[in-house]
Amino acid sequence: MLTEVQAGPYTVRGISVAGVYTSLQVPELGVVLDAGVPLRSFATTDHLFLSHGHADHASALGSLLAIRGLVGKHSPAQVYLPAEIESAVREALEALGRLHRSEVAYETIPMLPGDTRKVDRDIWVRAFRTHHAGPSLGYQFLKRVTKLKPEHQGLPGEEIARLRREGTPGIFEEVERLEVAYATDTLARVLESAPSILESRVLILESTYLDPKRTVEETQERLHTHLDEIIDRADLFKNEALVLMHFSQLYGPQQVHDLIRQRVPEALRQRIQVFAPSTNAWFG
Repeated sequence: MLTEVQAGPYTVRGISVAGVYTSLQVPELGVVLDAGVPLRSFATTDHLFLSHGHADHASALGSLLAIRGLVGKHSPAQVYLPAEIESAVREALEALGRLHRSEVAYETIPMLPGDTRKVDRDIWVRAFRTHHAGPSLGYQFLKRVTKLKPEHQGLPGEEIARLRREGTPGIFEEVERLEVAYATDTLARVLESAPSILESRVLILESTYLDPKRTVEETQERLHTHLDEIIDRADLFKNEALVLMHFSQLYGPQQVHDLIRQRVPEALRQRIQVFAPSTNAWFG
């Protein structure tokens, strides 16, 4: 059964269990984040983003692409991925094609930290480096909009129209609205190395371990993030909503909800959505 939460204006749906599988969809952006399990309802999404090449995040890519054909989607899917793993992913998909005696339509789009690409209409994506074993990326989705410069915002509409007709330069400026950021399988220092994700409207962030069953030091050795590290940075999160996900199998779904409810300071807890089964309620 898929989990679904509402985070601000965005829906996050899918499944995530650390070390087993992770695949999320944000339908308002038209994107799928990772492919650790081939979910049929995700197959018609054209833009797929791989954070890294580990099996629980990438092993179902071939199946997901194949399902597209079964549901009548024959246009090439766009697969965004760390540039360093592009050749290996293509080799794996070619090998699957030989086994299946069929080909799937896809296009790989290699990304490096800082690369920005247009995804669709007014949606752009910027890659940032995460800190895990092997090449890994997070993705920040943004909208670019044109707006009046502050010094012109008090002008009446007729005056703005006149300035535009006359070709007056410098009336408008392009601004970026940081909408959704996704950071999984990473040390918590991604919050310092990519600080703009703390300004995104919605941040989807891993929190693999939640209590002393694994210490912060043990979590860091495994190249993941501990809830204690999020609590220590509680004042840094400017996000409208924080979606915590990628929990260890050490915790049952209700334990996840209970531990976050008990341990996270109220000011941050009010903005948290927990991506685990059992309830989709806010903690505020």
